[in-house]
Amino acid sequence: MTLTRKLASEFIGTLGLVAIVVGSGIMAERLSAGNDAVALLGNSIATGAGLFVLIYGFSNISNAHFNPAVTIADMIRRRLAPSTGAAYISAQISGGICGTMIANLMFTLPIVNMSSKLRAGGGQFLGEFVATFGLIAVIRLGVRFHPNLVGALVALYITAAYWFTSSTSFANPAVTIARTLSNTFAGIAPESVPPFIVAQLLGMVSSLLFTEWIFADGDQTND
Repeated sequence: MTLTRKLASEFIGTLGLVAIVVGSGIMAERLSAGNDAVALLGNSIATGAGLFVLIYGFSNISNAHFNPAVTIADMIRRRLAPSTGAAYISAQISGGICGTMIANLMFTLPIVNMSSKLRAGGGQFLGEFVATFGLIAVIRLGVRFHPNLVGALVALYITAAYWFTSSTSFANPAVTIARTLSNTFAGIAPESVPPFIVAQLLGMVSSLLFTEWIFADGDQTND
């Protein structure tokens, strides 16, 4: 598979993911009559279902990262060349931004609608650390022990993490950046982004260290 096709997969996959997250957030907000629990339920179900389809659809092309944290983890582990990883991340961020713009337009909002929704405080940052730690662990454990189920495992984990983390589990720097462009239920204020991304990267590194320790028996099967 050529790099161009892999980058197209990462661009369209991340675009689709963010369009689902933001679009379902807008729809949920409009239909829930102010009930945030109902809105979050709709948002999380749509995201999990969309992730399932996108991961299985693109996994044989680019491995369906759709997430700079996942890409950087592969770069750290030398499973992805730095130049290729950087290209993946560029495709993911640009795809995510386009996904938000498309979602805004579908719901007749300004194409760029900067969010004012502050997501701040130690609890939310810890939530992002936990969400990303868990995501990387689920991916690595799934690849090692249940390679045919990775897409389902990730989709189910993210659906659950919407509810058990205080931050509603962004766990993805590209998605975090993209969601600044929609002042809706799924949005995040730009000033909240840097701490979120730091927490995500710390969670990713910590999860890599943990899973490397778990796998330190020398068995490299499927990892």
